[in-house]
Amino acid sequence: MSLLRRRRFVHGNIAWMLATALALLLLDALTLELFFVLSLVGFLVTIELATPVAITPQWRRRLRWIVAVGLLVFGYIVVRRILAILPAGVFP
Repeated sequence: MSLLRRRRFVHGNIAWMLATALALLLLDALTLELFFVLSLVGFLVTIELATPVAITPQWRRRLRWIVAVGLLVFGYIVVRRILAILPAGVFP
C-alpha cells in the first residue's frame, strides 16, 4: 500500500510540474524562477494532500529536507527580487 501512495505522490508532482510548465509556456512567462516557485507550491500542496492521518512513513519524513532546501531557495529568490525593485542606495 505504501508503494501505491508513493507512486501517487510522484505522479501528482510530475503532473503538476508539467501543467505548470505548459501553462507558463502558453502565457509566454516561462522563467526558471517562476517555474521553481510554482513547482514548490505544487509540491507543498501535494504533500498536504497525501499526508496520512495516523502515521508518518519513513519516506515522508525525508521530504522535510527537500522542503527546507526549497524554502531556502524561495527565500533567496524573494530577496533578490526585492533588492531588484528597491532603488539604488537604499542598501550600501
